[in-house]
Parts: sequence; structure tokens; C-alpha cells
Amino acid sequence: QASRHARGLSATSAVIQKHGASTSEEAPHRRFEYKYSFKGPHLSQSDGSIPFWIHTGNAIPSADQVRITPSLRSQRGSVWTKNKVNFEHWEAEVTFRVSGRGRMGADGLAVWFTSTQGLEGPVYGAADQWNGIGVFFDSFDNDGKKNNPAILVVGNNGNLVYDHQNDGSTQALGTCLRDFRNKPYPVRAKITYYKRTLTVLINNGFTPDKEDYEFCTKVDNMVIPSDGFFGISAATGGLADDHDVLSFLLFRLTEPGQQPIPKEEKDKYQEEFQNFQQELDKKKEEFQKEHPDVQGEPIDDLYESVNDREIRQVFEGQNRIHLEIKQLNRQLAMILDEQRRYVSVITDEVAKKGTNTESGQQLGSIVATQQEVLKSLNELKNSFHESLRQIGSVQNQGNQAPMGTYETMQHFNDIKEHLHTVKRNVENLVQRNNPADKAVKCPELPPMPSCLSTVHFAIFVVVQSVLFFCYVMYKSQQEAAAKKFF
Repeated sequence: QASRHARGLSATSAVIQKHGASTSEEAPHRRFEYKYSFKGPHLSQSDGSIPFWIHTGNAIPSADQVRITPSLRSQRGSVWTKNKVNFEHWEAEVTFRVSGRGRMGADGLAVWFTSTQGLEGPVYGAADQWNGIGVFFDSFDNDGKKNNPAILVVGNNGNLVYDHQNDGSTQALGTCLRDFRNKPYPVRAKITYYKRTLTVLINNGFTPDKEDYEFCTKVDNMVIPSDGFFGISAATGGLADDHDVLSFLLFRLTEPGQQPIPKEEKDKYQEEFQNFQQELDKKKEEFQKEHPDVQGEPIDDLYESVNDREIRQVFEGQNRIHLEIKQLNRQLAMILDEQRRYVSVITDEVAKKGTNTESGQQLGSIVATQQEVLKSLNELKNSFHESLRQIGSVQNQGNQAPMGTYETMQHFNDIKEHLHTVKRNVENLVQRNNPADKAVKCPELPPMPSCLSTVHFAIFVVVQSVLFFCYVMYKSQQEAAAKKFF
């Protein structure tokens, strides 16, 4: 154990040094490999299968995820690529969710790269004594050391038996403690194998940021099979969790300066492109023979140019501004009508009471204020009309003939000035009618006469009492007559 601890410290120091030096290195080229990947929203086909993948055990594919195991006891499931992968360097991004009702879960989830497909077995639902690498997301504490949930990197040459009792701690090449159960967002793991170095980065699922990764572990001088299968497995025991995999994305990595695509594949693609180009030229010649009347017409006229698209976007923006100003104009007209009605009502009130009393003076000040408001609103309305006229003139000129750059900018500046004028008028109107600056009290209303006097109320109570007494006497007589009858 002491020697293993010393090796771990030396490996850790080497990782820190290499990690600091790797920041200045150029990043490798990444190429997405769709034949070794899956993701939603159309993950599974109508027959329940996953393109280029196979699933076994209790795995349940759906449109947006693969449930490797449901939250039932003693369940095992896995998904594996159908074809072997022979990339020298690669990077896998796994998005998954482990959720359960209890405080503790079991058993966990594993990401594999092995020389053979470990379809079923005791190691997180996959076969034991594998040849390759496994990244384990262990959620159950078998050894009772309270060091779970944890992430482990375990390598095997096909001869080792996994140590379940110690949670694989005696065989782990790298490990980190991360809680990946019941997170608000899916957990993401980025596993990179580049230049015989395996790196594991984890997104804990606390934020929706997909690139919020943090370092978990790193293993140097990692030797894995030159070709193999990728797989994901999970298992449950006495406790159970839902193990859902939302996506598995595989990227081929190539060193900077090297050929991103092998020469054989590049030659094959070039040959396919040349064959396609020849077929396209033949179809063009056949079309021209069948339709000689369309020869010589420029095909580019059928498509929108960059200038046409910019002009269209400009006019679409003007139309939106035009509609907004029309809406403001209608609202302003409604406010003007209300203000005119208020002024007419107050003027009639002033005419009835006269202007000598204090209330008459207050009403006069209110009338003066309302007249100022009407004046400001009329100015706003005129500004709106002017803006509408400017936009209409720009649109008419644009429909008749294309405008130059100077004329377009001039019209836009005029529209901007009118809109600024409208904004200043609105601010001035708000300041004028601010109650903190000019508090005008409305006249108190005269007391309303009481609708019901005391005498009327007493008479109503007496009449109601007499009617109730008569009703009680009538019911008692009816009941006595009924008893005599029986």
C-alpha cells in the first residue's frame, strides 16, 4: 500500500506538471463519428433499436434517452457499438442522469472500451475479466468507508477479477469523489484518450452550462487495445436507481499538423465526389437537350443576392416600426378623447359653481392643467404623424426604385430624430403631471343624502314582525287540523 501510495503521489505531481504544460500546446483536431454515437430527439427507431448500436438486458431505448436500468431491484442492462473502433486517439462525451428516491443508490453505471462486447455480467451489468478500460460511476458503498458516490478508472488485461468488496479501490488507476445522483441538470463526463493519457472531466449537473467541466482524474502511460467496442452498462442491487443515458458522442482526435482524414478514406471520398460530379454534368446536359428554351438563362437570378437580402431586412424592420407607431397613435387618440371628456365635465362643473369659491379655483387650475395635457398630447400626435409620413415616404421610394446609401441613412436619421422628439415630449408630460411637483386636490363631493330614515326603518321592522307572527299562527292551525284528521 505504501508503494502504491508513493506511485500515486508521483503520478499526481506528474499530472500537475503536464497539465500546466499542456495549456500551451495546440489542441488536437476533433472529428465527430456519428456511427459510434447516439443522442435525441430521434434516438431509437420504430422497432425500438438504436442505429449502429445493440442493447441487452433490461435496457429500454426511447426517443430522447436510453434507460439502461429502471429503478427496480436486481436489474442489468447495457448498450454496445455494433462495429469496432480503431482510432488511435479519441474523446467520448457521455450525458446521463442517475436518480432515485432514497438517500443512497445502487449499484452504478460504467463506460467501457474493450476488445470484445461484454454484453452481460456482474460488473455493473457487463462481463468481468475484460480487456480494456472501464470508467465506473459507483453509487453504493460496499466497503463501508463512506467514500461513495465515486468515479473510478479501472484497467484490465483480461485476467483480473473485479474487487467488488472494496469497490475496486485496490485496482483503480485513478479516482475522484463526485456525487452524481439526483442533480437538477444532467451530469456530463468527458473521457479523453490522447497520446496514451486518459483524462476524465466531470460536469456535476449543478448548472445548465454544458462546458462547465472540472478535473476528475488522469492516468498516464495508459495502454489500451488498438481496436475495440464502446459500451455503457448499469446495474441495481438491493437498492435501485434509474440510470438514463441521454447521449453518447464520440470524436476522433488527430494531432495538429497531421492528416485529419486517413489517405485511404480521403481517396475514397475524392473518388465518390468525382463520380457524383460526372453524373451531375450528364444530368445537366440531358436537361439542356430536353429544354433548349431555358439555355443561357442565368441561374443566379433565381436566388436572392446579399444586397437584396439586406434591403428586404431593412424594409421588414421599417414595417415593424410602422406598426408599432400606428399602435401608439391609436392609444394616443384614445387618451386624447378621455382628456377632452374630462375637460368638458370639469368645465361644466366650474360653470355651475362659479369661480369665486375655493373649489372653483381648484377646478380652474385642474382645467388649466388638463388643457396643457391636451396641448402636449396634440404635439405627440403630430410627431407620430410626421414619423409615419417619413416611414411611408421611405417605403414608397424603396418600392419605386432602389435608394442609395446616403438617402437611406438620411431618412433613418429623420425618423430617429422624430422618435427622440416623441420621447422628450412624453418625459416632459410626465414631469408636468408629476404629483410631487404640482399637487392639485380635487374638490370634495357633497355628502350623499341617506336613502332610509329611522322612521321608515321602524315601520319596516314592525310590518315584518306582524307578518312573521301571522305565518307562525297559520302553520300551527294547519298542524292542529292535521292531527284531528288522523
